[in-house]
Amino acid sequence: MSAPFFVALGLSLLGGLGGLFVASSVLLFDDALRAKLVPWLVSYAVGALLGVAMLDILPAALDRLPAAEVFATLLAGILLFFMLEKVVLWRHCHTHECEVHESSAYVVLVGDTFHNFVDGVVIGTAVLASVPLGVSTALAVAAHEIPQEVGDFAILLHAGFSRKRALLVNVLSGAASALGAVAAFVALDLMPRATPYVLVLAAASFLYVAMADLIPGLHKGRTDAGSLRQVVLILLGIATMMLL
Repeated sequence: MSAPFFVALGLSLLGGLGGLFVASSVLLFDDALRAKLVPWLVSYAVGALLGVAMLDILPAALDRLPAAEVFATLLAGILLFFMLEKVVLWRHCHTHECEVHESSAYVVLVGDTFHNFVDGVVIGTAVLASVPLGVSTALAVAAHEIPQEVGDFAILLHAGFSRKRALLVNVLSGAASALGAVAAFVALDLMPRATPYVLVLAAASFLYVAMADLIPGLHKGRTDAGSLRQVVLILLGIATMMLL
């Protein structure tokens, strides 16, 4: 196996499990502090996702494809993820009260495992384009996994899982990202011309999650000092991607 393969494998585990372990640490805080922290983490994740999609992934795709093909693929990707949200519960939730997850904790795990697998495909494809792009993509994935995993833990605990069991099943779900990275390397080795198209689909997934799921949640509540904090953290997320 080549060095980029092992880099992709490591970064996919960072993206899939890094956010999980930060989220499990957040759950050690009391409810009041956790209620403050999660919107901050969501805000940072929004900036990281928008930054890596707009400033890193799409420019890399535009170096390889005509602009018309890039934006047509981007549009198709956004529609694809809208349909996936309907079919496999792609959507993130940050509390156990999310209506899309009311039916079964196991459905949450299926949707989360699928999402982690796709994140691994995204990271593996990014590494094939360039290792620095893979690093920034993995960090963006980890950032948006943190608030998601906090929500998943809340749902599983509410469903009667012990903390140990909830952590174990989430680790297994997060490990699906490594399988996604392997799948990306195998598939794109056979079809290397597909790499820029997969990059555009990766950007579409990040844009969709940021704008369709995370940002609407930040609009809840009144406009106060917390709103300014959200803007600052979004900008910090974007700045992180620019520095990388």
